[in-house]
Amino acid sequence: MKVAIIGGGPAGLMAAEALTGADMQIDLFDAMPSVGRKFLLAGKGGLNLTHSEEREAFLSRYGTRRADIEPLLDAFSASDLRAWAENLGIETFIGSSGRVFPREMKAAPLLRAWLHRLRATGVNFHVRHRWLGWSAHVAPATRRRLSFATPEGEIQAEADAVILALGGGSWAKLGSNGAWVPLLQQHGIDIAPLKPANCGFNIGWSEHFRTRFAGQPLKTVLASCLDTEGNEIHRQGECVITETGIEGSLIYALAAPLRDRIEAEGSALLHLDLTPGKSLERVAAEVAHPRGSRSLSSHLQSRVGIAGVKAGLLREVLGVETDPTRLAAAIKSLPLKLIAPRPLDEAISSAGGVRFEELDEHLMLRTLPGIFCAGEMLDWEAPTGGYLLTACFASGHAAGLGARKWLTRGMWG
Repeated sequence: MKVAIIGGGPAGLMAAEALTGADMQIDLFDAMPSVGRKFLLAGKGGLNLTHSEEREAFLSRYGTRRADIEPLLDAFSASDLRAWAENLGIETFIGSSGRVFPREMKAAPLLRAWLHRLRATGVNFHVRHRWLGWSAHVAPATRRRLSFATPEGEIQAEADAVILALGGGSWAKLGSNGAWVPLLQQHGIDIAPLKPANCGFNIGWSEHFRTRFAGQPLKTVLASCLDTEGNEIHRQGECVITETGIEGSLIYALAAPLRDRIEAEGSALLHLDLTPGKSLERVAAEVAHPRGSRSLSSHLQSRVGIAGVKAGLLREVLGVETDPTRLAAAIKSLPLKLIAPRPLDEAISSAGGVRFEELDEHLMLRTLPGIFCAGEMLDWEAPTGGYLLTACFASGHAAGLGARKWLTRGMWG
């Protein structure tokens, strides 16, 4: 029996691993010249493999799709992922933030060891093979004929089961371009529109502020916003001022509700507490303290610690404001109007994709038996911090086991 896996990211590679040892021919196809390109990019600054937080908090990171992701993580958890990596000879450790990293901090050694093991177990890799769809969907008991564009021209390949792990819509130059969407839609598969996730946002700075502060980090602030249901969400951390607005890990953690609110209302308000360690009463008292001959900027720096980019933000939003009460209120809750998320191709990941309602518990398409989906092409999203990778690995594991059961159990019958 033959299984075709289309997509060589973490989900596709893990699907291949779940299939090894089952006396099947496993062929993995990828459009790029090599597999795992986005995975390698994710590890460029230190591969955040997963997170060590307790189960309930971990599951909450998947928002409205928690119920769909939970069984996948029950079968292949963050702990399982760490054990799997260490079985490859990659030691992991928990950082100060609770994030889990390989000891070497890089993705390349893990990917090399993984590919070596997959090849040794018989997985066949076919790069520069861009999937064009299948010739026709036929009865479940027959093979599926797949079409690929290659440097030598279009070719056909046949398989008894197919696992699609084609990624989302961000970072097209690394292979995740969403070109698979119409290929599935033409077969009646319901797909949620692809949207940017873990992305920055446009604000529309003045020329003076952009020129002076673009690229500077905004450290230790508390961000808050409302979701589309009016619930207030808070996160503390760091972000970066950009030419067009704001981005960074703190913003990514709130990207989903901010994006959805912009979509619903045309804009979203992000409030920043510039001094999260000080109460409003204390800040108000410090700002109201007589400043004598000192300038307002010197006064705010010495009394409240507001300087540099934080001082620039205050002036950008308030203008020349000297009223102590309004200044203190703004320092504790500075409103920034976000007008649009950055484009999908700039986002770290994407939301949207094949809806879980289209899939059975093994991630097989209900209307296309023998065809499974995994990874970021499914309709879920999660913040950075290891949650994205963990669910990609877990869904690939589930799809691989699903295809294995589908074939070895006589196609469920």
